[in-house]
Amino acid sequence: MTERTTMTGSVPRRPFGSTGHESSRCIFGAAALAHASEAESQAALEVVLSFGVNHVDTAASYGEAEVRLRPWLREHRAAFFVATKTGDRTYAEARESIRRSLDRMGVDSVDLLQLHNLVHPDEWDVALGPGGALEAAIEARGEGLVRFIGVTGHGLTVACMHLRSLERFPFDSVLLPYNVAIMGDAAYAADFERLLAVCAERGVAVQTIKGITRGPWGSQERTAGTWYEPLTQQDDIDRAVWWVLGRDVFLNTAGDLELLPRVLDAGRRFTARPGDDEMEELRERLRLSSLFVS
Repeated sequence: MTERTTMTGSVPRRPFGSTGHESSRCIFGAAALAHASEAESQAALEVVLSFGVNHVDTAASYGEAEVRLRPWLREHRAAFFVATKTGDRTYAEARESIRRSLDRMGVDSVDLLQLHNLVHPDEWDVALGPGGALEAAIEARGEGLVRFIGVTGHGLTVACMHLRSLERFPFDSVLLPYNVAIMGDAAYAADFERLLAVCAERGVAVQTIKGITRGPWGSQERTAGTWYEPLTQQDDIDRAVWWVLGRDVFLNTAGDLELLPRVLDAGRRFTARPGDDEMEELRERLRLSSLFVS
């Protein structure tokens, strides 16, 4: 599918699944605002706008992120495709969570409501069963509070679980980890490729996270707001971001405001996917490792 750049220096855009919206290939991950001040949040918005990003992803569980988005959305709501998430599993709890998120952001509706980290089979049974969170999301869609419904997750079983979710309900989007290290796990890679094929066939948007992961934090001092050790050098970030964007997916930016412009700059300059040799050099030099183990 042809991509286009809407302004000089902006991140390319492509259709976000079958929603009818053309989203920036790099989506602003508002988890970076969880502990940010108002001034830091405003500065981050200026960065996001300067790169032509038009899609923001947050969650009820991301600290103060929804609150920090409130003044942004008061001025720029029409410029953003807004997504949030509920981690609640029952209808009653999710119904309350959805409305609380709207209130925190000061908006009448969001574009995408996602069932957050729906991976554990027991939680899956509750959320997608009678009286579950999915019923609350469908109800909210019927009331015009949300336009689309998605599902997200972490871990090595998430791609398989997303396939299961798509058999239960026609979700509009999925979100899951994707980077060189995790794709070294043969089972995960096979599930991911099957999921990508199903999503392409059904017009489901695929969002990816953990794209610039170096590995779990060791004993060293943590120098970023991410819960994993990220890549920090621009050349390394470039290769990791370009590798992700070489597939028909979107990349959610990392949960650290200092890394935000580096990731967006890489996304802005994307032209082609690095070759296997380049990525193997990166993997070996930096000893990239998966965050998840079997």
